[in-house]
Amino acid sequence: MTTLAATASRWPALDGVPPYSVRAQAARLLFLRAVRRLPLCVALPDAVIGEGGPLLCVHRPEAFFARLGSDGLIGFGESYMAGEWDAEDLPGVLAAFAGSLDTLAPRAASLLRPWVLPRRGPDERGTRERARVNVSSHYDLSNDLFALFLDETMTYSSALFPTRDGFMERGDLVAAQHRKIDRLLDRAGVGPGTRLLEIGTGWGELAIRAARRGADVTTITLSAEQRALALRRAAAAGVGERVAVELCDYRDAEGSYDAVVSVEMIEAVGDRHWGEYCAALDRLLAPGGTVALQAITMAHHRMRATRGTRTWVHKYIFPGGLIPSVKALEQALRGTSLRIGEDFGFGDHYAETLRHWREKFTALEAEVAALGFDAVFRRMWEFYLAYSEAGFRSGYLDVRQLVLTRR
Repeated sequence: MTTLAATASRWPALDGVPPYSVRAQAARLLFLRAVRRLPLCVALPDAVIGEGGPLLCVHRPEAFFARLGSDGLIGFGESYMAGEWDAEDLPGVLAAFAGSLDTLAPRAASLLRPWVLPRRGPDERGTRERARVNVSSHYDLSNDLFALFLDETMTYSSALFPTRDGFMERGDLVAAQHRKIDRLLDRAGVGPGTRLLEIGTGWGELAIRAARRGADVTTITLSAEQRALALRRAAAAGVGERVAVELCDYRDAEGSYDAVVSVEMIEAVGDRHWGEYCAALDRLLAPGGTVALQAITMAHHRMRATRGTRTWVHKYIFPGGLIPSVKALEQALRGTSLRIGEDFGFGDHYAETLRHWREKFTALEAEVAALGFDAVFRRMWEFYLAYSEAGFRSGYLDVRQLVLTRR
């Protein structure tokens, strides 16, 4: 377990509340104005604002609005971490905001975004050195923590549930994760004798499933914790001789592969390095090969509006990352021989996947605490899982499987 768990009771951002200033008063006015236009209710100690929809209960309004005025959406998340507000349906509350983010603030406030919102710093750039630190800060938290709320496949990406008449059906998460993996492997043409490169190992389920097809798998990661568990899982599955797990940056990978697969890895690369990532795919793919990617995406105009802004997710969950748009990926591919040949979106399936994770995480609060993670950490992760679920539920985010072939 990393030092985060051991020092989880020390949260500098929550040590004190910003003073109730003019900015806090402005934040209160803007927030309550926005709530009246949303399918949402906000309960303050002396009033209820809005009609219908999920309920957001503000327990300490002065602290809540002071954080909003001082740090905007980062303050909104920190206020939840500090227990200053609650919601019985947290994803529902966050989805109400996410579904209206493009129009929530007055136009004048939107125009001021580049000057008033916190900017991302040089420490979040996806250099080799920084990438290792950023990956470790999340994925090396504790294998035991992830094992608590993920399913037995230890797959930390969107599942693919059954559909009927074009609509998603709820189902078993393990089967849905295997359905997602198998679709990617099928699209990449992975079978007996395939030389497969996986960029971003996770905890090894895709590599194991590919090896069971008879593929020879090289999978790379920057997480020492993930590598150790992936190796143990491959050996336990009886495919250890077909799976090589390497601690390696994608820029340093070598070889020539019949297929390259990468699941929800490009979001961590950072926009400055998307071109390098696509160039690596092109360099590593053998003639006649296929690349299959799974990537979280957002609309291009939203990506452009937020690409330089530091968010709550950057500060507490995924430093250094940026969710791309499909258009941005197409632009990053222009310097390569690769083009998007198939594009399949299934964002509602990610909302359902996250619901599984969030409900299991909150149900196992005592077990999370027993691992050394304090109440602030638990509220932080509950907010992160609900925040992500809301993004997909509202359509603000999507997840796509993209098949890349050479021109």
